[in-house]
Amino acid sequence: MSCQMGVVQKLADYLESKKIKYQEVPHREAYTAQEVAQSVHARGQEVVKVVVVKGKKKFYMLALPASYKVDLDAFSEIVDEKELRLATEGEIQSLFPECEVGAMPPFGNLWKIDVYADKSLAADKEIWIQPGSHTSLIKISFADFKKLVKPKVEEFARKQVA
Repeated sequence: MSCQMGVVQKLADYLESKKIKYQEVPHREAYTAQEVAQSVHARGQEVVKVVVVKGKKKFYMLALPASYKVDLDAFSEIVDEKELRLATEGEIQSLFPECEVGAMPPFGNLWKIDVYADKSLAADKEIWIQPGSHTSLIKISFADFKKLVKPKVEEFARKQVA
């Protein structure tokens, strides 16, 4: 598989070097995780939303289902940091310059950022992730994601009420 459409080269090279199977699916431009899920007819539970949080001294990458929202108080207790906030668009752009803002893949390990996955993601055999673009998704097994990224699996997200 070569890097095509919206997969950032860094991610494509990494997946290919590890011989990880993935499927890339183009879709109409979408910016919210729920819109992305609808564009490929996937459940919001299966599409990963990435949220970057800034602590006092470092950034954290949180991976959670599109249909959930981050509970910053719960995450604050997990990392034992009282002053957490969502990263700004400018901070995200500087952390992930090769990605479209808001479409970074949950592979913080490639950018030396700690990754936390909400335990609700583990319920899915396969997950959909944005590979750096607002017009593409890739499907990967949760087991492969966990093996490659080694996220800390915790409970920090709540299902959004429609």
